[in-house]
Amino acid sequence: MKKLSKFSFPLLCLLVGGLTFGFSANAQDAEEGAESNVNLEVGLDITESTSLEDLLQIIEERRIVENEAHRARERQFQSSRDQQQTLLNEAIAEERRERERSERLNTRYENNETTMGDQQEILDARLGSLRELFGVLSTVAGDTRGVFEGSIVSVEYPDRGQFLGDLAAKMGTAVQLATIEEMEDLWIMLQRQMNETGKLTRFESEVEYTGGIRQDTEVIRVGDFNLISSDGYLNYDINVGEVRELARQPSAEFAGSARDLYSADPGEVVPFAIDPTRGGVLSLEIQKATLGQMVGSPFGGIATGSCYLPFCDGQGGMVGSIIILVGFIGVILAIERMITLSIMTAKVKKQKNNPAESSEGNPLGRIIGVYHANREIDTETLQLKMGEAVLLELPRITRNITIVQVISVVAPLMGLLGTVIGMIQTFQAITLYGTGDPKIMASGISTALMTTVLGLCVAIPTVLLHALVHQQSLGVIHVLDEQSEGIIAQHAEESGNKLD
Repeated sequence: MKKLSKFSFPLLCLLVGGLTFGFSANAQDAEEGAESNVNLEVGLDITESTSLEDLLQIIEERRIVENEAHRARERQFQSSRDQQQTLLNEAIAEERRERERSERLNTRYENNETTMGDQQEILDARLGSLRELFGVLSTVAGDTRGVFEGSIVSVEYPDRGQFLGDLAAKMGTAVQLATIEEMEDLWIMLQRQMNETGKLTRFESEVEYTGGIRQDTEVIRVGDFNLISSDGYLNYDINVGEVRELARQPSAEFAGSARDLYSADPGEVVPFAIDPTRGGVLSLEIQKATLGQMVGSPFGGIATGSCYLPFCDGQGGMVGSIIILVGFIGVILAIERMITLSIMTAKVKKQKNNPAESSEGNPLGRIIGVYHANREIDTETLQLKMGEAVLLELPRITRNITIVQVISVVAPLMGLLGTVIGMIQTFQAITLYGTGDPKIMASGISTALMTTVLGLCVAIPTVLLHALVHQQSLGVIHVLDEQSEGIIAQHAEESGNKLD
């Protein structure tokens, strides 16, 4: 290795320092170039030096190039700084203009507030007592809209609530006032509502039937109370504003009055049941159990599946069904006895008028036949024969009358049994669920009361029928006894005459 001369070491330090400065300057320039978004490319050729003179020349050339790049960067930064200063000056000017505009707007706002206050005072002074009038008008418009929406008159005159709602909203803003025409319209609508509540009108309206079918139907509006059609009462649903057919018409008394009114001629006066609650009482009326629901149907046992007795689906239950069946049996037997005894009485009277002709078709004829068959015997024996003949006729005359009497006595006892059963069910429900809900106890109470009613309904007619048929049988028996005794007396008289 060759040793460096005394001048070589300072030159080497200068070279290393130059290279270090170059690298540092290049790194700093790279950062400044990245911040200013300017990319400068310096094309320096890498040249291998063979002597110190070449190395110094290369360093000198590199310094010139780098100085030129530095001056270019300084010029670019100076231009960018001048542009940023221009933008800053424009922003400061814009802020100053906006501040001035804000001050002008604040001043205008304060002036407007003062003007509005003055104008409000002038308006209040001019309105005076009219302000209270418009307040009342707004309240009346809102209340009237609620009345119209729930009124049956709206079926004939729809869309009345829209005007009232707009008027109430307009008056509620406290900015606009109602005009004279609007107040007159409100007065006319109120007057029409009062007039229509006392009218009976006929018009066409769309009715929704239970099957979901909508059909235009001729209806009659009875004031502000009820709507009826040819089928009976209709219901006006105020929630949706539609006329609907009732799921079930009320009892025949009320439904019949509705049909009579619908078919009445102009000027004809017919009785009609009015619902003053606009359907409230009517909805409760159709929820009442009908006679068929209380008593049950002949096929109720098969329909419910709980038992196979008819009328089991009624409120009386199994006990009620047994009472009804027993009542049917008693009534049928009583009617059969009544018809039979009536025919028998007619035949006996006819036979009584012709005692010489005996007939086997009636009890008296058969008794007379016994007399004719035993005319030659003595009076005592004939009396026994005639008594025997009368006794033979008694079962035919009094047949099933005792059963009717037993049924008339047993029916109320069975009703009492059903009452006890219903009360037991009621007390069981109270024990399990308490007395908070009366509907839980309603089933047992219905059973108790319905069986009592059924027992009385069976006992009353069967007692009357038993009295009638018993009286008829006594009449026939009395005729038989009378005629038999007369025949015996006549036979005794004839026997005495022969002995004389």
